[in-house]
Amino acid sequence: MPLAPSTVARLLAPAALLVAPAIAWAQDPPSQAPRFEEAAEVVEVQIPVHALDRNGHPVRGLTVDDFTVFDGGQRQEVVAFRVADLEVSATEERPLDEAVPSAARRHFLLLFDITFSTPASVLRAREAARDVVLRSLHPTDLVAVATFSLETGPRLLVTFTPDRAQVARAIETLGARRLLNARGQVDPLSFMIETPDSSRLGGSPLEEVGNSATRNAQQQAILEHLNIIQRQMDKLDTMYERGKVTSWARTLEGMARMLATIEGRKHVVYFSEGFDGRLMLGRGPDAEDPQLQQDRQHLEHGRFWMVDTDDIYGNSTLQVDAEAMVEAFRRADCIVQSVDIAGLRADASNVERARRAGQEVLFYLAHETGGELFQNANDLGSQLTRVLERSSLTYVLTIAPTGLVPDGSYHKLRVETRAPGTRLAHRAGYFAPRPFEDLHPLEKNLLASDAIAAAAPQSDLRVDVLAAPFRAGDGTAYLPVIVEVAGADLLAGEERDRVSLEIFAYASDKDGTMRDFFTQMVSLDVGGGRETLRRGGLKYYGHLTLPPGEYLVRVLARDAMNGRGGVKAVPVTVPDLASASSLLTPFFFDTPGRWLLVREHGTDRAGAHVVYPFTINGEPYVPSARPLLDRGEPARLALVGYNLSHGDLRVEGRLSSEAGEKLGDAPLTLVERTVTGMGGIDKLLASLRTDDVAAGDYLLHVAVVDAASGVRHESSIPITVR
Repeated sequence: MPLAPSTVARLLAPAALLVAPAIAWAQDPPSQAPRFEEAAEVVEVQIPVHALDRNGHPVRGLTVDDFTVFDGGQRQEVVAFRVADLEVSATEERPLDEAVPSAARRHFLLLFDITFSTPASVLRAREAARDVVLRSLHPTDLVAVATFSLETGPRLLVTFTPDRAQVARAIETLGARRLLNARGQVDPLSFMIETPDSSRLGGSPLEEVGNSATRNAQQQAILEHLNIIQRQMDKLDTMYERGKVTSWARTLEGMARMLATIEGRKHVVYFSEGFDGRLMLGRGPDAEDPQLQQDRQHLEHGRFWMVDTDDIYGNSTLQVDAEAMVEAFRRADCIVQSVDIAGLRADASNVERARRAGQEVLFYLAHETGGELFQNANDLGSQLTRVLERSSLTYVLTIAPTGLVPDGSYHKLRVETRAPGTRLAHRAGYFAPRPFEDLHPLEKNLLASDAIAAAAPQSDLRVDVLAAPFRAGDGTAYLPVIVEVAGADLLAGEERDRVSLEIFAYASDKDGTMRDFFTQMVSLDVGGGRETLRRGGLKYYGHLTLPPGEYLVRVLARDAMNGRGGVKAVPVTVPDLASASSLLTPFFFDTPGRWLLVREHGTDRAGAHVVYPFTINGEPYVPSARPLLDRGEPARLALVGYNLSHGDLRVEGRLSSEAGEKLGDAPLTLVERTVTGMGGIDKLLASLRTDDVAAGDYLLHVAVVDAASGVRHESSIPITVR
């Protein structure tokens, strides 16, 4: 049967996932009483730890026995221990991404303060930030870009991603819409600020694009964009300055709460000129400050009513707000690295004094969260070297606290070491889980983007993915992506009549650049199809469009109601299908009626009108992402190849464990070499018998061999025999 709307479609109401192009943090999230079930939950808490000697250099060679962990004063058993050393290169057996666990990956949020900075300063900071991202960071580091103003709050332009091209473009444009080449659908997780096949992103992000005239025009456009925002902010001049600082502190506090969702240590690189720190911290000792000298005279002569004590000692309300903000950063395992972007100004004493007052605020924010103040943005790369070196080695300690109630409460951590002369830097604590429905929408998106970026398997929902490239005729490949979600997992413990499933699929190349994506919200009315869903599940058909290359297709399927999800990452090679010889993944014919079928809809994406590729002898079939074969029953499969031999072909099969251990030959028989009527494409019908194969999970390797020359082409697919 073709994969198209059918009687099943009446049960399904897929809707496109629509979000704003830039996500804003809630400035003052409403206070709600926590809701949780009267049940304890056992969860694993990962604690990234940096061990440093007296000179601030990483201490290598420690073992699990060198650490002791306390949760709220109670000693905890370390149930898992890993070491991630960024100075140790990856091996062929262990790729770089696998060598660095998710909790140990460094996260950098580049936050540009537009409220308390001049446009010219932001423009200079932008260049310094771009240089750091493209030249100083480790390939496994994840980077996000955001802007901050009191009018809009923090706006996430690009989420935490390894994609340096998208990060560089976000820094260059600061989200100015008219400077972006964003075509097609909006990326709900904010991995892509711009369509990746634009001329700006066609080559290496390290390359300068365009001539000097083009660059100058872009500089002028960015400056105009910042000036517009600055003029909008000028409207806030009627506000009391202390009110602005209060809004600043509370807004950043809300941002910090959202960042707590992301595992691992976060470095918030805060580009700002700061504001007059005397509003919050009071006037420091300054012999050249005439106002301070006058206040002292009033105090000496008892004229207390003539003195604004807030001006001398700082406003207590602002100090409370600021302390709540830095505490939120600490609890979220965020370190603020403050970058003073004011640069050198006029020599006038009052201007220089104001600059120092702004630095006081930046220093306070950095010092209270364990970071540093960088006073020269133009030398940011060399100044950050110390931070990068200190965090190049991470010990990841995992504990499993018992009796943890999912109420969102905060639990303090303490880690000690018996290694002499060693000091530790680690997260101050962790938050107990909260019900998924209580999370802010941005927290849900950050959880999803973190899962996609890590590409680490998750198995709350069983997810299987099939992705194979077909020739599209324009130098790119049409890549169907079939996502299967186990129905038993979707319905586990739930008797509801409606299931809402979010599906996210992204393709990244070997450099970590996101090349294409699709997202979909699928709403299932399972009242009449519950048993069908339970026996099989949901099968979704989407597609990506990719040029030749090596890719990792990352898929997340998540229950939108309770947050349970599954992650699957599959490597895909897209050859030059016009000339290269290749054999696609074997396509097993799926059992009719096993799945609730949903196909992508809409015509706004490239390739949406490509002819359905899964046909043989003119008859459509539904391929299986994870073939489920009955032992002793022959299974039909289609083999699709490009530019194979015109001579006689034979097929061979063998089995291995999913870990790669060879197990023996598989009885594979060529049934028919069909006539396709299309040059360069072959479709073969084959049959596999599993009479002598024990029940279990395997990797089936299939080869198509030219009988005359012996040239062979191979591909594989995971199978389950029952």
